[in-house]
Amino acid sequence: MFNGNGKTNRSTPRHAASRRSALKLGGLAIAGTALGAGLPALAEATDGADYTVRQSYDTIVVGAGLAGLIAARELRAKGRRVLVLEARDRIGGRTWTDTFNDYQIERGGAWVDPKQPHIWREISRYGLKIVADAGPERVLMPTTSGFAEYDPVTAYTRQGELFTPFFEGSQEYFPKPYAPFTREDLITPLDRLSLRDRLDQLAYAPEDEIRMTSTTGLYGAPTSRGSLLELAQWWALSGWNYEGFAGINTYRMEQGTAALANAILADGKPDLKLKSPVASVTQQNGQVKVVTRAGAAYWAAEVVMAVPVNVWKKITFSPVLPQAYRDATTQGYGVPRQKKVWLDLATPTDRFIAEAPEGHPFVIMGRMNENAPVVAFTIDTTLNLASHAAVEAAVRKILPSATLRSYTVCDWQADEFSLGGPAYRQPNQLTKLHRAINQPFGKVKFCGDDIALGWAGYMDGAIESGLRVAGSPTLSPSPAIAPSTRGLAVPNADPKIYRSMVGL
Repeated sequence: MFNGNGKTNRSTPRHAASRRSALKLGGLAIAGTALGAGLPALAEATDGADYTVRQSYDTIVVGAGLAGLIAARELRAKGRRVLVLEARDRIGGRTWTDTFNDYQIERGGAWVDPKQPHIWREISRYGLKIVADAGPERVLMPTTSGFAEYDPVTAYTRQGELFTPFFEGSQEYFPKPYAPFTREDLITPLDRLSLRDRLDQLAYAPEDEIRMTSTTGLYGAPTSRGSLLELAQWWALSGWNYEGFAGINTYRMEQGTAALANAILADGKPDLKLKSPVASVTQQNGQVKVVTRAGAAYWAAEVVMAVPVNVWKKITFSPVLPQAYRDATTQGYGVPRQKKVWLDLATPTDRFIAEAPEGHPFVIMGRMNENAPVVAFTIDTTLNLASHAAVEAAVRKILPSATLRSYTVCDWQADEFSLGGPAYRQPNQLTKLHRAINQPFGKVKFCGDDIALGWAGYMDGAIESGLRVAGSPTLSPSPAIAPSTRGLAVPNADPKIYRSMVGL
């Protein structure tokens, strides 16, 4: 249930300005939350300029997520004629600012941080206001005999003690986190390890391992599927410490990710065709022909594929994509099974975070602002999300007194234009596939948060990848040094009370 209303997000929901709602609950993974439902072509929404679509271009960009929009803007700045073909009726891709019970929510990627230089620079460029969550008043953690309640500082001090050894050695094997192949000799043997393998290596006590698997299960889905090196690279990008890692999902854009996507599109002014899913991409006679499912054909000197890796297999490429690209799209780069659920709970009403072990219906949920809906994540394929009673029963496994009024679900795996949640690699994909699929295939180039070299699975990774494919400079500061916050109203927040959750 996507709850799309088919309208443009032209105004801020009534609660958005008064609350500081950026649930620390979303790491993403996922890299994305797009614009409110059904955004019209820019010509309808901004300055009334002529956006007449021609048939021949310098570059065709397939996909109007953040990576595609950035690539289009940068190419337009170089004087290129650019057409963006977007399958959905809105821009933003796996970023999607929407409303639920008149409350502004992000169905995909939501959170940003000064340690993420590319997204931070874009926010500063467009003067977007940043807000932060109020934070939890209590934390529920799993034990071998149920759930225990802690104050946030106590809970996450202990989490830091558990996570730190998990990433031991990462400063050596990821000394330059934005250049992940710097120590290929060290990462190659480690790339075989899953998150489950690393847990087994460390042999945590049962009461400690159970606290780890809400994270490892959420990204691995299951833990045995997810790569150790993906999470370890996020740790390195965060400064090789738990405080940075846990605080990475603290801030958000007050007007939502929609504001950023709209600003990038308005700045670049490419031609834009919505509801234009691509069926085929053919390289012939020094040109590239792109045909939509509706049969519309366009030609360009080059094509930028800015759609998720998982979607490549649904497009016919001629000549056929090389083996590494086919392996990546067949194996999958997005977290499967993961769903993001927004819950309107009558009780409890306080601010909290609750973590549950892998195998629980909801592995993590929380409310970080007064009167806000609760956001939760599930990887349980047996949970009947079409049943109000089943969802309420799942919530009550953690919060026995919970009363559920309503809810809404976002399932990116079921979305034919995503086919998966936030990007998260499997073992061996970094060293065997990642570098290869970042290379052009003839006159076809590829970008997206999935294949970012830095913050893969985050909006920052999407922007980094879009810049690279357009030949624009990218940033790679020391992760311990935040980019300038000049011009940004950054609210005070204590990252120690936050927990890294889902890259969406």
